[in-house]
Amino acid sequence: MCVVAREALPEAQLIRFALAPDGALVPDVAAKLPGRGAWVRARREIVNEAQKKGAFARALKAPVKLAESLADQAEAALARRCLDLLGMAKRAGAIALGAGQVETSIREKPLSLLIEAADGAEEGREKLMSLHIGLWGAPPAAVGCFTASELAMALGRDHVIHASLLQERLASVWAAEIGRLAGFRPIVPTSWPTSWRTLELDGST
Repeated sequence: MCVVAREALPEAQLIRFALAPDGALVPDVAAKLPGRGAWVRARREIVNEAQKKGAFARALKAPVKLAESLADQAEAALARRCLDLLGMAKRAGAIALGAGQVETSIREKPLSLLIEAADGAEEGREKLMSLHIGLWGAPPAAVGCFTASELAMALGRDHVIHASLLQERLASVWAAEIGRLAGFRPIVPTSWPTSWRTLELDGST
């Protein structure tokens, strides 16, 4: 239950905040830290409201130390989780990397997600999107909130611009995490065509 709205929501739409031994409140995006926790809808404005109105202390029934940048901490933790999951997908052989592999994936079946570096060249991105639209009639859900260097570090490569997840289950899990991150940062840059912005808040498409 979100401690601000007092409504029951799926866990995929929430972030758990846990109380550390020193009394500091920390985002627990994997929901695995011990002790009491408070759940908040995964949106920056809701986290800020919970902080402003003392909702965390009331929910935890204890004094809490709140960092001014609590929403920024939550965003950073969600971003790390998304990137870590990409690394896990690579180790499982469940991700296509590079324009060639992604193009091959598109020709085989519609993509669940197309992952594009935010600072990648427009020409390469549009080529893959146009191919997908031409073959399958619509663009895939696009994610463009990580830089090429962030993707490269997560995936153990020197440079990553294009990627796509190959297993629907992993794509669904990752979409849910990206949906939470969407409450804190744009998932598709505003300069990209609006028709590509199909991945909405809370992991829905």
